[in-house]
Amino acid sequence: MDWYQGTADAVRKQLPRFAHARVDDILILSGDHLYRMDYAQFIALHREQRADVTIAVQPVGRADAPRFGILKTDAEGRITAFHEKPSPDELDGLESRPGDERPYLASMGIYVFRADVLREVLTASDAEDFGRQIIPAAIESHRVYAYPFTGYWEDIGTIRAFYEANLALTLPDPPFDFYEPQRPIYTRPRFLPSSRADGCTLTRTVLAEGCLIRQAEIRESVVGLRSVIGPDVRLVRAVVMGADFYETPERKVENRRLGRPDVGIGAGCTIEGAIIDKNARIGAGVIIRPHPPDENVDAEQYVIRDGIVVIPKNAVIPDGTVI
Repeated sequence: MDWYQGTADAVRKQLPRFAHARVDDILILSGDHLYRMDYAQFIALHREQRADVTIAVQPVGRADAPRFGILKTDAEGRITAFHEKPSPDELDGLESRPGDERPYLASMGIYVFRADVLREVLTASDAEDFGRQIIPAAIESHRVYAYPFTGYWEDIGTIRAFYEANLALTLPDPPFDFYEPQRPIYTRPRFLPSSRADGCTLTRTVLAEGCLIRQAEIRESVVGLRSVIGPDVRLVRAVVMGADFYETPERKVENRRLGRPDVGIGAGCTIEGAIIDKNARIGAGVIIRPHPPDENVDAEQYVIRDGIVVIPKNAVIPDGTVI
């Protein structure tokens, strides 16, 4: 099977699986969004309106509207027009809520299709993307409605958005709450031991399980599972993804022979304004500082996007490196 060419192409390649499901409606979600939604209410509105397609939408203001696909609805909530990321000059007349502080409706990339309609629109063309191709065409030929959603929703499909959404979790009153007792969010169980922090200062830090941290100062950061952080490390506004494994003593001896750091963050590092992906090997005394917001760099062992230094998965950063 060829790799997916777009959102619609990805679903089209799964149509044979759907044929055996015997369902009336199919819910299509994006994997790079952070939100909490009751899909039962979403589907109930879809059926109540006898819609062929229903799109979850979020009200946005004029300043944010050009970042999204903007939908215009009539008084009954039926979508009458769609504009993909309109320029500021194109926004006039696209208001669905005139006079409101957030008059525009942005597509969230979350859809409910009637199963037969989904098969129809995907087999009738080779369009690859829902937002740019399938949805605009469906508005002209089918009953397409909007489902307004006013809760927290963040598209984390860019480096900057991913970084900011993670750091927002460290706020005293974060905009998204993982700890709601009535609507919990579960991760995949890994059955790791508790994290251990010895002689550390942790301020506004989200700490996953299985970490080993010694004499480090960590502020406004997210530290992922199995992270190993050496002594005298300073982390500020960093997202550390952690590791997939612990290294054995034998493997650490092999690291010394090969001249490479252990997995984790070595002693004496200062890391600020960075994302450290899984299984990265950060040597001792490494310094990583934030860069200007418009800076983009591609280096052998790291990249900079929107001023954020990103250390890729399995990267090796030698002792004493300054980024």
